[in-house]
Amino acid sequence: SRSGGRAGRWTADSVSELFPKLGELRDRMGGVLSGGEQQMLTIARTLVGNPELLLLDEPSEGLAPVIVESLLAQVQRLKSEGLTILLAEQGVDFSLSLADRVYVLEKGAVRFSGQAAELRNNAELRHKLLAL
Repeated sequence: SRSGGRAGRWTADSVSELFPKLGELRDRMGGVLSGGEQQMLTIARTLVGNPELLLLDEPSEGLAPVIVESLLAQVQRLKSEGLTILLAEQGVDFSLSLADRVYVLEKGAVRFSGQAAELRNNAELRHKLLAL
């Protein structure tokens, strides 16, 4: 188990605790896993390297809503344990539920930079920037 929730303490056991489904799939090849299972495997492999930063690029893309919910819970747990996460994600709900700070990009230019709470709590700003 991880000590103090600090980056640099991931073991095979603590990763298995975070992603119990992977234990059930231990004998299967990565290429036959579902999209969600592959995403979990990718994150698990990264964590075993004890990163200081976890970069997630569109982690919810192409996943079923129930899998996205599970992935979100796992990433929220990583965040709560002190792991720094850099997230590039088009799913607004997924992003805003995780983010402390937000950058909204359009055609390579920064349209907004600020606290996620500002975007979460301001429907007019959200609509202006994200057409939501």
